[in-house]
Amino acid sequence: MKRIILLLSVVFSCTFLFGQKSISKPNIIFIITDQQRSDALGCMGNKTVISPNIDKIAEEGVTFVNGYSTVPSCTPARAGLLTGMSPWHHGMLGYGKLARKYKYEMPQMLREAGYYTFGIGKMHWFPQKALHGFNGTLTDESGRVEQDGYVSDYRDWFKLNAPGEDPDKTGIGWNDNKSGVYQLDEKLHPTYWTGKTAVELIENYDQEKPLFLKVSFARPHSPYDPPQRFLDMYEDRKIPEPVIGEWSHYLDGVKGDESAAFGDFGTEYAIESRRHYYANITFIDEMVGQIVQVLKDKGMYENSIICFTSDHGDMLGDHHHWRKTYAYEGSSNIPFLFKWPENTNAKLRRGSVLENPTELRDFLPTFLDAAGAEIPDELDGESLLKLVKNPEVSWRSYIDLEHATCYSPENYWCALTDGNWKYIWFLRTGKEQLFNLKTDPEEIVNLSESNKPELEKWRERMVDHLSERGEGFVKNGKLVRREETLLYSPNFPEDNRTENERVNDWHNIYKGID
Repeated sequence: MKRIILLLSVVFSCTFLFGQKSISKPNIIFIITDQQRSDALGCMGNKTVISPNIDKIAEEGVTFVNGYSTVPSCTPARAGLLTGMSPWHHGMLGYGKLARKYKYEMPQMLREAGYYTFGIGKMHWFPQKALHGFNGTLTDESGRVEQDGYVSDYRDWFKLNAPGEDPDKTGIGWNDNKSGVYQLDEKLHPTYWTGKTAVELIENYDQEKPLFLKVSFARPHSPYDPPQRFLDMYEDRKIPEPVIGEWSHYLDGVKGDESAAFGDFGTEYAIESRRHYYANITFIDEMVGQIVQVLKDKGMYENSIICFTSDHGDMLGDHHHWRKTYAYEGSSNIPFLFKWPENTNAKLRRGSVLENPTELRDFLPTFLDAAGAEIPDELDGESLLKLVKNPEVSWRSYIDLEHATCYSPENYWCALTDGNWKYIWFLRTGKEQLFNLKTDPEEIVNLSESNKPELEKWRERMVDHLSERGEGFVKNGKLVRREETLLYSPNFPEDNRTENERVNDWHNIYKGID
């Protein structure tokens, strides 16, 4: 009897002291931003950016400096995240609509593993209130309406808290590269809503199940619209200028409108866009700090995985390119931070920096591993916990990148990188680029003509990578130039549209909407 009383008192004490009921599986707090390039954080070496709370996640976990988004635009990146698969296997090779249902889906698999699953912020799924296994979602889609009658939860909340006001009062489109100050109270900004909603859910969480919470901020994706308070923090900070590669001077002097994907708008214009972009990241950082603090207040922090990443980057004028869909680092290299629970049998020192090539597909197998659930052999991702438990474990040598035609006919490419070298194959033109990322991280000099041995090595790797796609991509051991864009692979589920219908749908979606 005394033993029973003692056991009950221990359970009661743990619940009282630590808030969350005792659970064996870790909580998983997955924080993702939209369109954040990897170098837009203090912990990634950019001392201009004010990001102490996100940097703290790096200090208490691991930074993967070669983290990539395989298909660097919103929806295909999120398909890889959702399914744990490579582009050819989940079926999206460029920007289009996600399938309604996949064989493997992160929220559903974690729910089946015993988690309470909830998503807050930008999902960018179709239909827009699809759950894919979440117990619930509260969404913010930046005003995007892709189905009749859809109104995001953020927009409804905005009407409740600012009747008659215009959430788009700042007047900058969500694909514009110009910048401006948010014209309403900062507590009406979508960044505030997303962060505070996540805080509120954690405050109210009292389940015996572990929590899987996806917190998806719609910024720093344009509009570059920080509240004045955050912009003031950057008044005297030196903003890095855009870099222009030797190969990109053909765009010198090219002008376009404020949503142009390519354009030379001048150095000062790009600097101001970056200043506002960084200020939006600092706003996000403040909300991340509040999320972490409430986890600590609830006694959930020590038993939580916390991840911080983005779906893709933003060129911000580098090489006269804007937005994303490119193979270059500003577009494809993303923040990739992972903090593990205290009870993990880790050999990796907290605060470590690893160069292993990682990708969004790696998060699903990581979470399944942490949950003690089976990782299907069909998943292309790898568990990051393998590296935490043994940094010397075997890992992939390089990662694949690609994007179907977007913005211009020539922008149709596949690439490979190990974080040291990057090889890019342009499928329509047959052009190649080769960059030494160790000596030339800004991709200024194309070495495809001057380093033939390295070029041939990576070209052969590309042949091997694309071979499973058939003679439309590789024939007789040679890369094949393509006249037609393939947007969806044969593995895309539940899609019986013709290819022309798919491409037309993609163009209609992408025009000014992403």
